Amino acid sequence: MLAVYIDDQLLVGQRPIPQAGPQQARIKVNLIGICNTDIELVKGYMGFRGILGHEFVGIVDACDDERWLGKRVVGEINLGCGSCPNCYAGMQRHCPSRSVLGILNKDGAMAEYVTLPTANLHVVPEHIPDDVAVFTEPLAAACEIAEQVHLVPGMKTMVIGDGKLGLLIVQVLQKYGCDVSLLGRHDNKLEIARSRGATACKKAADLPSSFDLVVEATGASAAFSLALGKVRPRGTLVLKSTYAGNLSVNMAPLVIDEIELIGSRCGRFGPALKMLAQNEVATQNMVSECLALSEAMSAFKLAQQPGVLKVLLKNN
Repeated sequence: MLAVYIDDQLLVGQRPIPQAGPQQARIKVNLIGICNTDIELVKGYMGFRGILGHEFVGIVDACDDERWLGKRVVGEINLGCGSCPNCYAGMQRHCPSRSVLGILNKDGAMAEYVTLPTANLHVVPEHIPDDVAVFTEPLAAACEIAEQVHLVPGMKTMVIGDGKLGLLIVQVLQKYGCDVSLLGRHDNKLEIARSRGATACKKAADLPSSFDLVVEATGASAAFSLALGKVRPRGTLVLKSTYAGNLSVNMAPLVIDEIELIGSRCGRFGPALKMLAQNEVATQNMVSECLALSEAMSAFKLAQQPGVLKVLLKNN
């Protein structure tokens, strides 16, 4: 099968078709999203080797449970061991021996076929098109904030970073009635946020001096200090970014201002699919380009250009 993989460098070529084991499904992939994490993996993040891709939608074509055959699905990306305390508590995302689709010890979905345990799969409602369903994984990550923080109407919130995830977070916060401000760099992305009713600008000085909640979603280490400086005393700072290397920052304000610091990673697919099914989140204007899987090298170059939003890869 054709696949996009890392073997010391980014390559597009033939790889063996995976076979579904017990309680697993093989999925014929329809559409795959290129994520910023994929770009960082190509640069050496996590030392990953194998097939990339964790944002996908496809059709189950092989499974020992016939009820799954022919179902259009998306899939949770964390594969826990199933027998540790975290897995028993329903926290497979924090299993110490987990593998992660296309990121850690598990070939991903940037290929014609991918396998996942049936326990990870979610059936996509018929009325949700592929180019919307493919946003389930990043939207789930945005929804995770609502699982970790008590969001209330009127809460003053700030999102730093106008990438795909930042724009999804803006919409999730608005769903809970929050007053949302977005700090970004790109006019086209800021306009998307404004069209959804958020305040959006390029200069931090143009925004209020403090917020109840600040979400840092840039991936740039310098943004941590900016985010910390925008949180009110006893406010909350949520980190959606993972930083390569060490982060040098003055931690004293966390103690002096009694700021709550929360790391936030993956989220549950159920709430995200529900939001997509009910048209509570707009994703159609967040796709810059859809290219064939065979054009993945060009797609990765495009995805790294300033101002570009989601780039998708389509199987023929």
